[in-house]
Amino acid sequence: MTDRPLTSTEIPEIYIEQVKDALESLYDFVALQRSPLAQGLEKQSADAATAGAHRLRRKLIEAIETLNPGGDVVAHSGATRVYNLIYLHYVGGMTLQEAALEVGLSLRQAYRDLRRGHERVSAILWYGDESKAALETPETAPQTALQTEITRLEGSTAIVTVPLQNMLESALRAVQKLAELRAIALDVHMPAANVVLTTNPAIAQQVLTHLFSQVIQQISPPYLAVAVEQNDGSLHIRLSYPASSAQVQQPRIEPIIDQMLQQIRWQIQHHTTDSEQHLTIRAPQEGALLLLVDDNEGLVDLLNHYLDGAYRLVAVHNGDDGLRMARQLQPDAILLDLMMPGMDGWELLQRLRTSGDTQAIPVIICSVISDPELAYSLGASKCVPKPVTKDALLHALRELRI
Repeated sequence: MTDRPLTSTEIPEIYIEQVKDALESLYDFVALQRSPLAQGLEKQSADAATAGAHRLRRKLIEAIETLNPGGDVVAHSGATRVYNLIYLHYVGGMTLQEAALEVGLSLRQAYRDLRRGHERVSAILWYGDESKAALETPETAPQTALQTEITRLEGSTAIVTVPLQNMLESALRAVQKLAELRAIALDVHMPAANVVLTTNPAIAQQVLTHLFSQVIQQISPPYLAVAVEQNDGSLHIRLSYPASSAQVQQPRIEPIIDQMLQQIRWQIQHHTTDSEQHLTIRAPQEGALLLLVDDNEGLVDLLNHYLDGAYRLVAVHNGDDGLRMARQLQPDAILLDLMMPGMDGWELLQRLRTSGDTQAIPVIICSVISDPELAYSLGASKCVPKPVTKDALLHALRELRI
């Protein structure tokens, strides 16, 4: 952003209306993709069907969070009212009447503050250099095909936390036929428990498939063993094959793959023992693992923005999946909403606390319902009210030493 004031004086009214319409379609990707604001953004992604909508939604949520005046501003100030109202209405999914009641406003005042919110979000996007460039869709400088492909893949998927097993299985399926043609048996050793990795999965998937393919093409029969190990704060994907194979110091890597490796900060190491050669893909694991259980999908983007890569975040959107993933992943903490369809947060909290394999996991309640006494009686570790602020969330994590 520039230092220009956040006013609507120089912003076309049609642009403010487009921002308003996009906010109202925040969770409707089909409608959001039709927004004129998404058209420039989709050009930066490989998935033209929904990429513009995904990128626009992230920018809208980040713009809303920019309105947060922080804890030092009194709760009844105009800036705080506008932020709380627009957050609860659009990110939180409340009706305007519900949000107004939560903030303590008359409906008439809520409409006025909502209009101010539309203008301020529009100003943030309008004056933001990157956003304005994308939203105005100017002619960009020529790029090489390689740079274009990297840009498209970077834009196609955000940095998220994903199960490593899924990516490995997909890459191995892609090279299975090639291995059979070269009489190489794939011996795969997957961990029993889910292993998660924070990365751009679109880029990571291409890297794994290419490296498996190149190794298979350069080694001799009879086998290629693939195993996953965790140590030194990293995931190691180890490819082992007979020492009689051609001396593969490093597989042939296309320039685009080499750039992808640098983009996701993966490293390749090679060493030889008496009987085998080993090619190890080292993928860094950073930060504690948090499990978010909340039926509001928009909260994922907001919390990832808050956490800024310092934590790994896995999100599920109902209580049943939350219980299952808590058991499988054993996260360092669970961020739990209370109001969810089906199994609500109160029931999930009780199940987590009465199950031997989850009872020690810290649970942070994140909800518009403020009943900390009940939450603590059921075993909650901390309570953070919605709208969730960055300071409140990070403070709760620090107090739990996470």
